[in-house]
Amino acid sequence: MPVPLWQAKAEFFRMLGHPVRIRVLELLQDGPRPVRDLLAEIDIEPSSLSQQLAVLRRSGIVTSTRTGSTVIYELAGGDVAELMRAARRILTEMLSGQNELLEELRGAETEAGAR
Repeated sequence: MPVPLWQAKAEFFRMLGHPVRIRVLELLQDGPRPVRDLLAEIDIEPSSLSQQLAVLRRSGIVTSTRTGSTVIYELAGGDVAELMRAARRILTEMLSGQNELLEELRGAETEAGAR
């Protein structure tokens, strides 16, 4: 029996649900990067980065190529970069809404204090 689409989506987002994986995907939006560059950008042990890269590679969201001793990672498709941009837009809207609520609350406190 095939997995329902909603369940497949949940598995996909669960796979993304690690800060290091998200950071790797953000860095790869600008193009292919060797592992050494990723390590320079992410404060993590090499073995931990390797483990997170393996998860992304197994999922098919990134691909890797080896040139001599250098392993280069890149996004498997442009849709991943678009997903990262969409997440940024959604978070910006959410935080903007929270700031508006915070301003309302501060205004209410000021009015209450003035009474």
